[in-house]
Amino acid sequence: MTTASRSVASPKVICIEDFRPIARQRVPKSVFDYLDGGSEGEVTLRENCRVFNDVTFRPRHAVAVPSCDLHTRVLGFDLALPFLLAPVGYSRLMHPGGEVAAARAAGRAGTGYILSTISGHKLEDVKAGSTGPVFYQLYLMGGRGAAEAVIERARVAGFSALVVTIDTPVSGIRERDYRNGIKELISGGPLEKIPYLPQILSRPGWLISYLLDGGLPGLPNVVIPGKGPMPLVDINAALAESTPTWADLRWIREIWKGPIVIKGVLTADDARRAIDEGVAAISVSNHGGRQLDGVPASLRALPEVVEAVQGRIEVLMDGGIRRGTDIAKALCMGARAVLCGRAYAYGLAAAGEAGVDRAIEILRTDLERTLRLLGCPSVSALDRSYVNVPKSWEAI
Repeated sequence: MTTASRSVASPKVICIEDFRPIARQRVPKSVFDYLDGGSEGEVTLRENCRVFNDVTFRPRHAVAVPSCDLHTRVLGFDLALPFLLAPVGYSRLMHPGGEVAAARAAGRAGTGYILSTISGHKLEDVKAGSTGPVFYQLYLMGGRGAAEAVIERARVAGFSALVVTIDTPVSGIRERDYRNGIKELISGGPLEKIPYLPQILSRPGWLISYLLDGGLPGLPNVVIPGKGPMPLVDINAALAESTPTWADLRWIREIWKGPIVIKGVLTADDARRAIDEGVAAISVSNHGGRQLDGVPASLRALPEVVEAVQGRIEVLMDGGIRRGTDIAKALCMGARAVLCGRAYAYGLAAAGEAGVDRAIEILRTDLERTLRLLGCPSVSALDRSYVNVPKSWEAI
């Protein structure tokens, strides 16, 4: 066992929440709060996790469950686990291994990884690092020329699907990031960085790793024709100039022949529109509470979307997943699988690839234990009969 593995082994880390104080101690405040925080008053961020308490289980007791089958099928891929690793931007800030380390861990676990456009590693390196399916999460940053180029690169590299995020016409205001000066630290000049240097200098281990890694590069997967990789300073402006529309989706379908997932659906209307546009799956998502504050928790929006879809396409869900019980509740309520973002990113920030391995192990063990306690032999057998859902949640 490596030093990193020992640092997150039991009993130091028993649940996902146990990663947070370790991550907080390892990385600068600006990096931790970027990972940990949400937009505005963080109401949706908190509600994403809290809302799972409103759904309770209805177990079958006196049932022997000698083994539990956690396998599922997503977009035609057989996965060993009903959860995938969600796209997390700036992962290389959390640990030099970043996206490559997370993809390797996902592949070892037999599940999929979704690479963010805002990645510090080249998509070819991330795909090469994983033995499982890897999807590319697409923002239209840099315009259609840049998007066409990266879609072609993803095709050649062997990416299995595109995940188009539709809830980011502008970046949400994440107040912690403004207070901590993450923009200045990443892309500001020397004078702009000075007020925020103490938090960096207080984490010498992280700083040494960061410097040995060469600092944070531009965005190697957003290559603007005639200009090269997009520098980090341009991200917010680029997002505001690249709002995805349904017309863009039709254009994307012309140049990408593989499956497309729409991420950021919270209403029946958007779910039906996605079906009309021929997508293979949607993810019920509020961007982890990082965009518009005050929208429903993802789990709360799930019944409306599942009802609208009527089984015509696959429904995924992301937001607030911290335990195996959370995964089980989402599956009971109609999700084919869930996407986990912060759950593994805390592990990445705490201990690199070993932390991601441990996060996956925790969620897998939690989920298997939950199925045994429910008296359910497989995730495919989970349905609404295993949970009590508040009446007010019924689809409109």
